[in-house]
Amino acid sequence: MDFFLAITYATTVIIFLYFIYMLLEGIFSNKKGNVNNRTPPKVAGAWPVIGHLHLFSGSNQPHKTFGLMADKYGPIFTVKFGVHQVLVVNDSKIAQDCLTTNDKALASRPKSLAVELLAYNYAVFGLGPYGPYWRELKKIVVLELLSNHRVQMFRHIREFQVKTTIKTTYEKWSKEKMNDSSNFVKIEMKEWFENLTMTIIVRMLFGKELEVQDGKRARKAMTNFFKLLGAFVVADYIPSLRCLDIGGYEKEMKENAKEIDYILEKWLVEHKKKTSCGEKKCEDEKDFMDIMLSLFEDAMDEDLAAFDADTIIKSTCLSMLAGGSDTIVVSLTWTLSLLLNNPQVMEKAQEELDIQVGRNTLVDESHINNLVFLQAITKESLRLYPPGPLLAPHESLEDCTIGGYNIPKGTRVLFNLWKIQRDSIIWSEPDLFKPERFLTTHKDLDVKGNHFELIPFGAGRRICPGISSTLVLLHLTLANLLHSFKITRPSDEPIDMTASFATKATPLEVLVAPRLSLDLYY
Repeated sequence: MDFFLAITYATTVIIFLYFIYMLLEGIFSNKKGNVNNRTPPKVAGAWPVIGHLHLFSGSNQPHKTFGLMADKYGPIFTVKFGVHQVLVVNDSKIAQDCLTTNDKALASRPKSLAVELLAYNYAVFGLGPYGPYWRELKKIVVLELLSNHRVQMFRHIREFQVKTTIKTTYEKWSKEKMNDSSNFVKIEMKEWFENLTMTIIVRMLFGKELEVQDGKRARKAMTNFFKLLGAFVVADYIPSLRCLDIGGYEKEMKENAKEIDYILEKWLVEHKKKTSCGEKKCEDEKDFMDIMLSLFEDAMDEDLAAFDADTIIKSTCLSMLAGGSDTIVVSLTWTLSLLLNNPQVMEKAQEELDIQVGRNTLVDESHINNLVFLQAITKESLRLYPPGPLLAPHESLEDCTIGGYNIPKGTRVLFNLWKIQRDSIIWSEPDLFKPERFLTTHKDLDVKGNHFELIPFGAGRRICPGISSTLVLLHLTLANLLHSFKITRPSDEPIDMTASFATKATPLEVLVAPRLSLDLYY
């Protein structure tokens, strides 16, 4: 009992001190604001200690809450999340200012418990702070792992695995239809996408065919990784309360990090053993871990920017595994959901596939450039349902000016894609699924960070480096799925498009039946 009383007393003292601190800070910041009126609008209703966090409790979706705030305060404003000042950007022109003129000033990432514990103490470069280590790792990833040449080198893996999964689905249909008068079989598509994507990415990264047990273990570890990465951790906003581990997240993160490291270490040791035994691969046979090992073979016992070579290799592979699999699965699930709710669009896409590919072959990557309507569908889906409606947060490295306002060093910056990509000034009927807009009024827009009206993968220095690889697999998978099968909803009810708090697509059950010549499935 004494222990709990002590904890309660300590918590009360900390909260009281924070109350005094926030009160004084509010008084002095208001005085400064009277002298200098070039600060962004501040959202009203902040509470002592926690700031505006109470406005995001319960089932409130942050991107929609920010959107309502933008309607009231304008396209750029600040909120207080615990001890942190957060700038929220809801406009494409201001986003362009941030990610071009102020790109370097806003190039860092804020620290968090999840990135510290789950991402090898910030060694995962996509989540870590801006600096020499980040610049060097990004250069390696872009030039050595995600160049157009490397993407093409793994084409055979993508095509083989997609076609194998299509054929396995046909075999399931062939067996189950014997016991069912219906011509359709039920498939859970989110799991289907997860299995396919994980298999492909693991083969590209580690050159492995996932065994059933290893596959389950890896998928479970990565599912927990994403859940914890998006968790609300009190210590991120009130650091002095970290010792309490409210919610038990720190313990859970350490356990998950240990599990992921066990898997990656096992695969790294396997690669090292093959190398030490004199096994050599030609350049076209190397997987990503092979390439990383060769890059660091002369520095295996040296520290590189505070991280040893093994940590750099494992953390970079984790970055590729996490970034690729989650983005593709979420995007494919939302896209198929939209098509099921708009069957006339799906029929048009299948007509294009019949014309450009033909009904006597499955789709390969050489067909993709000619599938312009399919690409338009993907863009429209990424506009309405980007993998994350809020981009990963940025943090200012120095004082800067954004949208005419003075932004101090250390400010966290959030880009509300949900508001930016549904701006009625730019997009007619912005909430409707209309892929044809990318064949007419918006045909020149791409998703590669060149047009700030549509930046589902970000832009500037912190843009996702794997856009090309992601789009190739996304288009190849969607094209083969639509070309190979008739796909319908299990009921007359439309697919629920309500996103969860973490904006991850929910499980999606569909009915499928073959639509091509049956001999193609063998």
